[in-house]
Parts: sequence; structure tokens; C-alpha cells
Amino acid sequence: MRKCIYFFLLFTSFYSNSYSQKTTSRGRAIWTIQQANEWYAKQPWLVGSNFSPAYAINQLEFWQKETFDTVAINRELGWAENIGMNTMRVFLHDLLYEQDPNGFFKRIDAFLRIAARHHIKPLFVIFDSVWDPFPRLGKQREPIPGVHNSGWVKSPGANALSDSTQHPRLKRYVIALVGRYFKDNRVLGWDVWNEADNTNGGDYHKKEPINKVRIVDSLLVQVFEWARSVDPIQPLTSGVWAGDDWSSFDKLSTTAKIAISNSDIISFHCYENAENFEKRLISLTNYNRPIICTEYMARPRNSTFQAILPLAKKYNLAVYNWGFVSGKTQTIYPWDSWDKPYPSEPTLWFHDIFRSDGTPYKQDEVDLIKNLTARQHSKSNSK
Repeated sequence: MRKCIYFFLLFTSFYSNSYSQKTTSRGRAIWTIQQANEWYAKQPWLVGSNFSPAYAINQLEFWQKETFDTVAINRELGWAENIGMNTMRVFLHDLLYEQDPNGFFKRIDAFLRIAARHHIKPLFVIFDSVWDPFPRLGKQREPIPGVHNSGWVKSPGANALSDSTQHPRLKRYVIALVGRYFKDNRVLGWDVWNEADNTNGGDYHKKEPINKVRIVDSLLVQVFEWARSVDPIQPLTSGVWAGDDWSSFDKLSTTAKIAISNSDIISFHCYENAENFEKRLISLTNYNRPIICTEYMARPRNSTFQAILPLAKKYNLAVYNWGFVSGKTQTIYPWDSWDKPYPSEPTLWFHDIFRSDGTPYKQDEVDLIKNLTARQHSKSNSK
């Protein structure tokens, strides 16, 4: 079976060359399958959340000087450490670099110090194609009552995507960001673009560039190349999330082909039940690279900790559920709240683990996470 996979990969690697950028003279190549698996073998079982502090409605409110709150971050990452989590997926934003590069990096430095104190390594997300296409610096709007993620913003926004004269500043941002932390062992890796070809729904879809996917596909190849050009010791990835069959390269969308061809490690999203989750995971083993799930856990869809976490441990699959502390993102409400806002807290939360005071939403979930991560958690604290 392993030999069959190996020959499949040789074909896939050859076929996918047209979707990859050549290595620059001062950068590194995409990791070989062996390099990627050697890196992953050195990692503990990686368990974490997509992390946004309760005080922040989006990436900008998280990181801007006026609102960046190390006390809150320290408190919430402490809760993560206490249940055995050792990584967090954390979104950044290009406008923060454009506004104040030095200040932005100092705040990332502060975040990394806090995270390291709690034995947590972040997976940083550089760009994001989801939700509001018109991000603006400064004071962010208040959440719309009863609506899921009502203030989350894209990076880059629609204006920057459709204006090619802004693309050089995106290059400067990627190279400066990855170049600052390219040898920093506190950083787990770089998720270069979240759901790159997501065109959003509802009114947001109408405001996207008509040719958004074509623009993003072109940029996605370049973003990988920019990030590799500074020779990072951390892996690069961009997740597959759409489509029903990822088992062979020719069945993938163009965006997914670019993502898998350029990723050192494979990442995916799945908000489905255990059976479908396992099918998607197994389909990606055809690429023979380490696999991580960067988004899962939507309780009403039977994507729960009880269903997915034991499965992830069985396969030694790194996993990041969506949402940690209930706060301004309001992701306790489901996606359909965009069409019909909820008048009160749903009986069954969609995402998130803790209330804003640190009380678990479901104690049995927290107990499960603690029990499954207990052995490696005690080992990491003894080092």
C-alpha cells in the first residue's frame, strides 16, 4: 500500500509543478515528503482552538494598539493550557502592518512571550478570504446582536485584491512578517491564506470582485513564494475546505491544487460528523504529508469534541476547533443567524468552549479534552 501511495505521489508531484513557484535564490524549496514527516514526528499531538480574545470582534480589534490586551490574552491562554491545549490558530491582518509595522511586531512579540509561558505555539494565519470585504482601521463596530461573526474582516480586502498596485505592499508585509520570525521556534507554522477561494454569501458576495477567485489563485501562488523566500524553519500551508472528494489531484479545484502543491503540510476544514470527517482525512493521506485540521467543531452538525477528538488522537491528527471563549465574535450562534438573528443565547452553542468568565459551556467537553491531552501535557510541563 505504501509503495502504491509513493508512485501516486511521484505522479502528483510532477503533475502539480505548473501550480508551484520555483525556489528563489535566497529562499527554500517546498519541503520534501520526508522533511515534512520528520518535522511532524518531532511535534507532540497538537490540540488547540482558533483563538480570538473575548474582547475582539475581529483581527483588527485583537491587535490594534488601542485595544490589544495582554492581561486578557494571558488569562485566556491560561485556560487553554489548563485543559491541555498546546497550540492556537491566530489570525493577523495586512492593514496592521501597513498602519504601524514596528508596533504590530512588538505586539506579536508580546503575544509570543505570553503563549510560550503557557506552552502554546501559534499557527499564524496571514490572509483570510472570509466575511466583510471592507476592513477599516480604527474603532471597530459593535457586534450585531444574535449574529455569528458579525464583524470579522477579510485580509486583504476587496479593494486591495482588485487593485494590483496594492499587491507590492502585500508582498512587503508577507516577507517582513515571516522574515521576522523565520527562525523563531515559538511559532509553529504559517497558514498563508484561510479559505482562499471562499466568495462569501449574502450581501458580502455581491461586494466581492467579480473575478475574485482568479485574482486569489494568482496571488496564492505568490504568497507561498514570498513566504518561502525568507527560508522559514516553520511549515507553510493553506487549507482545502470545499468540494466532496480530495483523494486525487485531478478532482481538486484550481485553488486546492495550488494549496496542496505548495504546502509543506496539508491542512483542511471539516464541520461534519465523525464518519465524514474520517473519510476526508483518509482521502488526504494519498499525498503522504502530515495532515492537520485547522477548523472543526459545530455542535448542531454533529461535529463535536466527543465525535472528533478521539478520532484525531487515533490518527495523531493535529486539530483546531473553531472558537475558544465566547465574546464579541458571537460564534455561539450558528451560521444561519446571518439570515435570522437569534433573540437569545441558543440552547446548543455552535462554537466556543468557555464563557467569558472562564466557566466551561459543557464540563464534560472540557473533561474529555483534559483526559485526552493529559499524558503529553504532563510531559511538556516537566521539560
